[in-house]
Amino acid sequence: MAGDANDEDDRARRFRDAALPYLDDAYTLARYIMRNAADAEDAVQECYLRALRHFDSYRGPAMKPWLLTILRNVCNAEFARRGRQESPSEFAEEESTAEVLPMWQEPQTSPEVALLRQQDGDTIRKLVAGLPQPFREAIVLREINDLSYHEIAEVAGVPVGTVMSRLARARTMLRSAWNVAEGSTP
Repeated sequence: MAGDANDEDDRARRFRDAALPYLDDAYTLARYIMRNAADAEDAVQECYLRALRHFDSYRGPAMKPWLLTILRNVCNAEFARRGRQESPSEFAEEESTAEVLPMWQEPQTSPEVALLRQQDGDTIRKLVAGLPQPFREAIVLREINDLSYHEIAEVAGVPVGTVMSRLARARTMLRSAWNVAEGSTP
């Protein structure tokens, strides 16, 4: 009996050590997919529960793509359960998107620079949130979660060529939208 408890504690500790470092990455992806903070939190919680449940069957060298694949499946299952392909709610405008500077980073040189960076960051988040789901997912996995093309292909369940195509198209859409938002010609 005590051996089973020790085994379970060891399994939980190994899972915690392997999976918790990617909690922020999982939430970021869920936030962009679900487009709602509460739904994203629920999806991440369900993802981590499923991952813990199946942790003994995990055999890959990279935990992050495995977790993000589970998360993506959880999000898709939720959309299927709701009977729609994409959530109509927009990226919540009322939620604070101000970024907190890590304590090791020096403050901005001037208030103007800080304001411009915040406005640019807000604009980029809105533009990414406005992308169609496959492109939004690819750009978040690559540029925010820093996955390789091969890892994105594993997570999305598509060939690497499709990942490359989606990223190229997403970047083109973002560039065009940025030019429109900034008032310049594409």
